[in-house]
This record gives sequence, C-alpha cells and structure tokens, in this order.
Amino acid sequence: MNGFDNYEVWWITGAQLLYGGDAVVKVDAHSKEMVDGLNNSGNLPVKVVYKGTANSSKEVADLMKAANNDEKCVGVITWMHTFSPAKMWIHGLQQLNKPMLHFHTQYNAEIPWNEIDMDFMNLNQSAHGDREFGHICSRMRLRRKVVVGHWTDPEAQKQIAVWERVAAAWADSQDMLILRFGDQMNNVAVTDGDKVEAEQRLGYHVDYTPVSELMEYFKAVADADVDALVETYFKEYDHDAALEDKASEGYKKVWNSARAELALRAILTKKGAKGFTTNFDDLGTQDINDPKFVGFDQIPGLASQRLMAEGYGFGAEGDWKSAALYRTVWFMSQGLPKGCSFLEDYTLNFNGKQSSILQAHMLEVCPLIAAQRPRLEVHFLGIGIRKSLTARLVFTSKPGDGITATVVDLGNRFRLIVNDVKCIDSKPMPKLPVASALWIPQPDFATGAGAWILAGGTHHSCFSYDLTPEFWQDYAEIAGIEMLHIDAQTTIPAFKNEMRWNEVYYMLNKSLC
Repeated sequence: MNGFDNYEVWWITGAQLLYGGDAVVKVDAHSKEMVDGLNNSGNLPVKVVYKGTANSSKEVADLMKAANNDEKCVGVITWMHTFSPAKMWIHGLQQLNKPMLHFHTQYNAEIPWNEIDMDFMNLNQSAHGDREFGHICSRMRLRRKVVVGHWTDPEAQKQIAVWERVAAAWADSQDMLILRFGDQMNNVAVTDGDKVEAEQRLGYHVDYTPVSELMEYFKAVADADVDALVETYFKEYDHDAALEDKASEGYKKVWNSARAELALRAILTKKGAKGFTTNFDDLGTQDINDPKFVGFDQIPGLASQRLMAEGYGFGAEGDWKSAALYRTVWFMSQGLPKGCSFLEDYTLNFNGKQSSILQAHMLEVCPLIAAQRPRLEVHFLGIGIRKSLTARLVFTSKPGDGITATVVDLGNRFRLIVNDVKCIDSKPMPKLPVASALWIPQPDFATGAGAWILAGGTHHSCFSYDLTPEFWQDYAEIAGIEMLHIDAQTTIPAFKNEMRWNEVYYMLNKSLC
C-alpha cells in the first residue's frame, strides 16, 4: 500500500432545480458514470468519490464544510453539468480550505447534430456553466487548477493525476513533523528560515531534538537486530567480501552504521516524524576515544540514504526546509519509476557546452536515483566533530532529464525555485567515494546557474526524474507561494524582470506569503 490509498478526492457536480427533477436525475447518472470512468482509467493515483449534485447555496456550503472536516479528502473537483448560478457557490467556496480543481468537461464528446434540441441544450450547459463558475472563483481570488478536456481523454486525466499527487502530498505535509537533531551548521543563512511562518503557510512542524535523546535510542538497540540489518546490507548491495569479516574494522563500521539506522528508525517512529536533519558538528559530546564511548562514530550517512529511499524527508546540516520538501517530492513520486533525492551543488565542471555541476554530499544521496546497483563501502570522512571511517552507498545517477527544486525564505514570503536539468554520465572518482549526479542546468550552464543564484536559490535542492513543472505549478498554487521556473526558454533579462514584477506583487499583497 502507498500513501495515496489513504486519501480520496471528492467530485461535486454543479446543477440547479430550474430544469426539473428529471434533469437532476440525468445529471446524477452522468456524473456517476464519469467518476467511475476516471477511477477505472488506471491513470489516477487517488480514488475519486462522487458526492452528488449541488443545487443550492446550502447544499454547496454543506459539501464544502464536510470536505474540510473529512481527513481522507485531500481536495475537491468541481464540474458544472448545467448552468449553476455562481452566487449560490459563494458561501461554500468561502469556507473551503482544501485544494480545488475545476474540470471544464462535458458528458458527451461530440454534438449530436441530428438529435440536438432545446432539452439537450438545457441539460448540457458546461460550455457556459463552467464559465459562470470560473468567474466567481476569479472574483473571489480563489487559487485552483483548471483542467480542460473530455473526461475520457488520457491527457486530461493525466493533468488531474498530477493535481491529485500534489494535493495528497499537501495533505501529508499538514501533519508533517521534522526532527532536527542538533542545530544547523554555524552562520549558514540559506538553510535557515522562519519555522513559525513555514508551519502557517506550508503545514509542517520542526522540532529541535537533542542528539543526547537520540543516543538513548542508540543504546537501546539490540545486537541481534543490528546483526540482522547488516546481513540485509550484504544481500542488497555490492561490497568487498572483506567487509564480512567480523573481526575487521570495516565490518565494525558497517555494524555501527546499522545500529545508527535502527536508532533513527526507532525515534522517528516513536515521535511520528516524517523527516529529520543531521549536523556533522553535533553527534553527541562524548569522546570517541573513551573506552566507554557509545554513540555515532561519524554522521549517519548510510542510514540517511536508506531512510530517504523509504520516504523520510532529509536535510543536511540542519536544513529543515529541504527535509520537508524532499518528503513532499517523495510522496508525490510514489509509484513512479525513476527516483528522487536530496542533493547538494558540490563543484563545477567547466567544459564548454557540456559544462555541468557535480551533485553529491558527504554521504547522503538517495539510492533511488542510482544508475547501477549501489556499492556498500567504508572510507574515511575527515569532516565534522568525528573524523573516522564510516559506511556509505556509492553510485552515480541515471542519465536523463529531471527537475530540481528548493524553497527559500525571503523574509516577506517563501519562494519556490525550480530548474529543469539534464543528468549526464559522470566519471569515476576514486578519491571521492560518494554517491553523485552530474547535471547541466537548463537552458544552459551559464543561464541556469546564473538564474538560480539571482533568485537566491540554495546549495541544497530536491531532485526528481519523474516530476514535471506542472507538479510544482500545482504545489505553488495550493500553497499560495511564489514560483520561479528556470527552463529551456529562460533568459537572464526576462528572468530579472519576472523577479521585479513578483516583488511588486508581493509588496502590494502583504497577506500573501
């Protein structure tokens, strides 16, 4: 079971009683058939539940309040089968606090030229009923997605599917707890931000969690459970046979990494958290050379890699915004084939038109993006409070098109920055044994990197092969935050102008984040 199975989307059909009860019966029958068709298409990840026709202001308001109070409902699809006077939608729409999609469609695909009469016209009025509804939504300044197309059209269904994935991920974020083990790396600005405003605007909650508390879970892990997890590692990943020698230093480091993973799982489960951050400067205060030392011998990189693959949000160096965003990326991507990861801009490769950016981290890159079976290795890591050998998964990413995103706090608002990227084949790095990706930001290295910097983008981002700009457009619309998209058409002068216009817009609309 994936997370989408816990949710549903409500379908509400707009109508009125002007045309009589028989017309409403036909509207109801058509709506049920359309909803069944969507659910049976195989294109929608979240089940659509038909909630009937709305024929009055009270019925609209009752349905919207019910949607708000139903934990399974992640959003509402509206469709005006007949002409549904929009004033009767005002009070209900004022109360709706779930994402909304307006589907401009029609029961029949083509006009029945030889049979069409006034009765048909009275019943099939989406052509102007949806415009009436659209007008009131615009006058009320309501954020929503509009999809246009016949309900049997796979392209229209795919647009609905994108919105469903985003709406479900949005619902998931509304009770998202991020555990921040330690603080962030000292004096770093871009990974910090206003956690109170983030909870108000984006839904998730960030809790400081002392590493000393995590160490209590570490101490409580049973040796037998660690042994079993180490065996799982050896089965799932390529590795040198010498690592299986229980007397070797390498085995001890793998064993300690497995214990760290079990400790993290235990505390995340106990607290109901969906993500976490680590900081290599805060791994506990005890001296690693003390014979009685019990704790992390280095940052828990292998654990972070594996937990990301299972859907836990992760951000390095205390980056709680990336931890929350990665969880959302993973949630939206469930069931899609290519993978996603937290990544960091590591170093630049100037090579003419193939100039690119190496994406990596000390250890924490998700194996979902690996081009080959990951390799379990143990190497020295000489950064942070602990400088020692530690385990990690080493691989390079798949070549192909992808998209990366980050959220930054500009003080008066949050800004979502999105960049299309092209992943290319990397080369071996025998002296830098980490997982990595190599990409060319679009439209080209200079423009893509320059626009990202001008927008204030972070050095951390959340990458996916499967998501598209449409996902992020829907996310920004639901969240009510600014979005800047760097793509094949981006030019620096136009991008600067877009940022200037956005600045004016958000200055004039101070209630917007």
